[in-house]
Amino acid sequence: MASSSPVRHAWKVLLGLLLVTAALFGINALGVYGFQKSSWAPELALDLQGGTQIVLSAVTEDGSNPTQDQLDQAVEIIRQRVDASGVAEADITTEGGRNIVVQIPGVADEETRARIEASAQLEFRAVIFAGDPATEFVGEDGNSTPYPTPDPSANAVPTAEPTDGSDMSWVTEKLQAEFLAYDCAAPNDGASSPPADEPLITCDDAGTTKYILGPMELSGDAINDASSGRDPQSGAWTVQLTLDGNGTQVFGEISQRLYQNQLDGLSPRDQFAFVLDGKVISAPRMNAQILNGKPSISGSFTQETAETLANQLKYGALPLSFTTESAATVSATLGTQQLQVGLIAGLIGLALVALYSLISYRALGTVIIASIAVMGVLTYIIICILAWRLGFRLSLAGVAGLIVSIGFTADSFIVYFERIRDELRDGKSIAGAVEDGWGRAKRTIYISKSINILAAVVLYILADSTVKGFAFTLGLTTLIDVFIFIIFTHPVMQILARTRFFGGGHKLSGLDPDALGAVYHTRTQFREVNQATVGRTAKNNRSRGEAERRQTIAERKREQALTGTRSTDSGSEGEH
Repeated sequence: MASSSPVRHAWKVLLGLLLVTAALFGINALGVYGFQKSSWAPELALDLQGGTQIVLSAVTEDGSNPTQDQLDQAVEIIRQRVDASGVAEADITTEGGRNIVVQIPGVADEETRARIEASAQLEFRAVIFAGDPATEFVGEDGNSTPYPTPDPSANAVPTAEPTDGSDMSWVTEKLQAEFLAYDCAAPNDGASSPPADEPLITCDDAGTTKYILGPMELSGDAINDASSGRDPQSGAWTVQLTLDGNGTQVFGEISQRLYQNQLDGLSPRDQFAFVLDGKVISAPRMNAQILNGKPSISGSFTQETAETLANQLKYGALPLSFTTESAATVSATLGTQQLQVGLIAGLIGLALVALYSLISYRALGTVIIASIAVMGVLTYIIICILAWRLGFRLSLAGVAGLIVSIGFTADSFIVYFERIRDELRDGKSIAGAVEDGWGRAKRTIYISKSINILAAVVLYILADSTVKGFAFTLGLTTLIDVFIFIIFTHPVMQILARTRFFGGGHKLSGLDPDALGAVYHTRTQFREVNQATVGRTAKNNRSRGEAERRQTIAERKREQALTGTRSTDSGSEGEH
């Protein structure tokens, strides 16, 4: 009963592997047929597939070229926007003295394009007035008449000095006329964006509300972090902000003023607008005084809209405004041919590993081949799921990481099998050698794989974006390698060790004790070797030579001591 217990355990583990594999395929099938956002083929990166190129041109207030530091900061923030959902393998570079070129794998959807092109500074402005977006009024005759074009000579100076960003004194005769004539459907035809210290006329993203906003009171630079989540009490989706030190102080003062306006019934002057790219992306009411620098925005959010707003607030604080110069489709820089070359190289490497395994380990090499095959299936389906859930795209660097992982994976099996052979040379049974070899090999493998994962993490953090794909696939396959080693390779060996072919030490099994030069019957008794028999065949000579090479210094001394004892006993018998 005890001998069959490891076998039953091994079958249970393999059944668990089968369930995990089925679950992964089920998840991807849900993405393909349910959400229609996944695919049965991995998504390819820009260098293998081509994609969309967007050229952004920087705009400064005085028309001069921006500094290189401003461009570099803008590149980093745009990259964070594109990569907000994972590894995207986008290529973002500067061009000339004022352009940023963004290349995205595949065809960019509207949401991605909007995220990139929404490149103006993020501003915090108080709401002074909010109204209907209509540009016409109904006259006494019942006909609609457009509001007149603002008179350039109209008074543009406040009648009284405004005391704060919510003061109605900002609304002059000219600003009122501009507000009435402002068309949310054609914002470029209305008032242009004013400097930060003047009021702003604009609309929300949907064009359903038209605003007069006060001067900018806080910039997006004050936001350290923005995230979405559910309110623990109501369960509704909210957006949480974390402000820096200066932002905490300024926002605290603003919150006190707006909250007092709410208590006084001065709506909508109790609202505070987040303005990005000249549009109001959110205008929440101030429901409390917030002095800790951690305001929370609530409303009729869904998970998607809350995440979108959080990303806009977190990655919206660009040091420059940009206009979109062009957006076009670009061809692959490496293309299908290079991908085919990479796949051929991988197949050649796989074939060489299989050939070496069969030559060195005979039938035992099929376990290595089967393990690599299972690992390949799991890696493939996981990459498909990551493409759906995290936007991961396979670049040529990622393909290189997969190819390198074949050799790293084979190393694990070689260490394991050599430990099993060492135990066989020590005189153990094959079933016992599998268990003890597992105990010795797994420590070595865990340590080596930990080093691989650490190297992949450091490379991913510090390397250029073009190399991140290599580090990602290398780390991913290393984790899968350890998983396969535990849940497939060892259970299979436990089962095979109790079959007649492998457990009986067939000479083609790769576990033949005689071919391995086993020199022990037990740990304490050295097996006597008949020198005449050893000399009969070259095979036995090789076996003994192998055994001698595998012996430690202590084992050789023990052999010499045992040999000396036998010689003394023989001499004593001769004297008698």
